[in-house]
Amino acid sequence: MLISELMAKDLAMESAMTRSLLSKVPSDKLSWKPTEEMHTIGWNANHLAETLSWIPGILSGSEWDIAPAGGEAYVTPDLAAEGKLVEAFDRYCGEAMSALNGVPDSVMDESWSLKMGGHVLFTMKKGDCLRKWVFSHSAHHRGILSVYLRMAGVPITSVYEE
Repeated sequence: MLISELMAKDLAMESAMTRSLLSKVPSDKLSWKPTEEMHTIGWNANHLAETLSWIPGILSGSEWDIAPAGGEAYVTPDLAAEGKLVEAFDRYCGEAMSALNGVPDSVMDESWSLKMGGHVLFTMKKGDCLRKWVFSHSAHHRGILSVYLRMAGVPITSVYEE
């Protein structure tokens, strides 16, 4: 079995939990945050929704400069304010599943770099990058978002119990 096939199975399971949580984000709580130094519910929901959109670029390219010198810096879309969290997440999930389809293990072993202003922030194998910066990163922000929602008084159940 290809690594990409294993990842697609994990993605299907994890994305169902993420979708469920994103569907519970109320528009009247988007600006809530536990302290002034922390991100808002809206920021975390946006970030969680967009993370899957990174998969096609990681698999098809060799790098991403999030703030290229002389170019426009990447800006997280404000999907929550537009009321399009779940819609965008579903689209990103479909694109990610398509990108993973049939990817040979040799591609997962290729190097990929994240850059800012032309400076390399890190370089790792594509498979490792997907596991760390998409799968684990998504679980991390799903946990943050679920705690923030509970702290803000939004009744939710554990994503693992649904």
